[in-house]
Amino acid sequence: MLRLTNVQLPLDHPEADLSAAILARLQIPAEDLLGYTVFRRGYDARKRSAINLVYTIDASVRDEALVLARVQGIPNIAISPDTSYKFVTNAPAQLPLRPVVIGFGPCGIFAALILAQMGFRPIILERGKVVRERTKDTWGLWRKRELHPESNVQFGEGGAGTFSDGKLHSQIKDPKHYSRKVLTEFVKAHAPEEILFVSKPHIGTFRLVKMVEAMRETITSLGGEFRFETKVTDFDIDHGKMRGVVLESGERIAADHVVLAVGHSARDTFQMLYDRGVYVEAKPFSIGFRAEHPQSLIDRARFGKFAGHPLLGAADYKLVHHAKNGRSVYSFCMCPGGTVVAATSEPERVVTNGMSQYSRNERNANSGIVVGITPDDYPTDRGPGHPLAGIDFQRELESRAYVLGGRNYDAPGQLVGDFIAGIPSSALGSVQPSYKPGVHLTDLSPSLPDYAIEAIREALPAFDRQIKGYAMRDAVLTGVETRTSSPVRVRRQENFQSMNTVGLFPAGEGAGYAGGILSAAVDGIKVAEAVALSIAGNTDVRGGGHAGELLY
Repeated sequence: MLRLTNVQLPLDHPEADLSAAILARLQIPAEDLLGYTVFRRGYDARKRSAINLVYTIDASVRDEALVLARVQGIPNIAISPDTSYKFVTNAPAQLPLRPVVIGFGPCGIFAALILAQMGFRPIILERGKVVRERTKDTWGLWRKRELHPESNVQFGEGGAGTFSDGKLHSQIKDPKHYSRKVLTEFVKAHAPEEILFVSKPHIGTFRLVKMVEAMRETITSLGGEFRFETKVTDFDIDHGKMRGVVLESGERIAADHVVLAVGHSARDTFQMLYDRGVYVEAKPFSIGFRAEHPQSLIDRARFGKFAGHPLLGAADYKLVHHAKNGRSVYSFCMCPGGTVVAATSEPERVVTNGMSQYSRNERNANSGIVVGITPDDYPTDRGPGHPLAGIDFQRELESRAYVLGGRNYDAPGQLVGDFIAGIPSSALGSVQPSYKPGVHLTDLSPSLPDYAIEAIREALPAFDRQIKGYAMRDAVLTGVETRTSSPVRVRRQENFQSMNTVGLFPAGEGAGYAGGILSAAVDGIKVAEAVALSIAGNTDVRGGGHAGELLY
């Protein structure tokens, strides 16, 4: 197969134009093109009056060697890489102790799946409920103001990614094509096949629920064992080596290979790790608000006359501004045609996040507008540089939001125009906020540190110069966004094990090695391979030399 990249055609081109473009690029007659598949389809919307589709094509030709010789030196033509996944080992016939996976979000799902596919029969421990029961509990907060601390947007089968836009694209380096394995397994679990080729694939919450169930069934059929509503409260560590995990019930499970895939909100687990002497450090994250605009405004600004085109769908955006006070403000987790959701996991705190369904047909677009912060910004009540100071900071801001919202899980909100002017809001305009249970209009200034408020006030008019109407007076800011990423990192070595605890494999977003569904899933695969090779007696982790990317 030959891979052709950057094949550009007009948005509404006839299907025949694609094959014609392939023939022209390869300089071959039609009878020599045996077939082709679209590996990737994106779009170039830099010129709103002439939006192009951009293809990556894998083509099969009659005489590949001859064609390659003829087109040598022509850019964007190469032999198609092998993107198929190859297992690094198989489980030994005698498996003294089964590996344990803690957490069943995207990272835990793929760590468990890969281990199961290699025959290691993992034990999966998840503190929350199965995904359908968890969904009911999550709606309990949104509709009835009833928070279930162990079953919510953050905790439960599927992880935080279940209640999100379901984005399946990432900027991680992926030379081994792990992301292709992730997308292929999602399609097997009844995701739309288009996620294999569209440039910015997404799924949405309702479809993710069914997929998570299907993947659980697959893991079970391969010998995996699930224990839901099972919280790990301690580790049995003997002279720096993992010996087992202790459950809230008091039960001990013997294990010398434990994957820690707990997500970014498992604050009690981070405290337990610190108390047990596992190496943990503070890391940067970001804080801010959710911004809501009419989706139609974003569509027109990005696509012009092509707004609403079925191949383009609801428009997204990516914005960044470097403020005069040295802070960077940027859009985070943009959800086209979505809703702002209550995402707290602790009582008397308010946290916002965004989600979309597959259709992305809600009236508003929303995105986090956040400011980057570092451990130097965190409170020092525990002492300078304390590894858990970022958690303390998150809790402080979330408690402020709870009070500003009226102490009933309503979120504090303010119109963009009023926020820029520095005056409290008292009435909504044309944009109706989507956050449930409700939004209490107020002044958001007390909800974040002064440097963050100053930077966001400066950024919004700057964003308006990129997306006309972004600083419209009636747009709504809802606070606060604090769970952008983990405030800690459980640092690991090149063999993917903890810096000072043999047999503990920190993984995914909670450990500081991922940010989003796809990168977390990819990290789950890498860690599963490391566990498998360690059990099999081979510590040379495939693609070694690093412990995965550090995501900030």
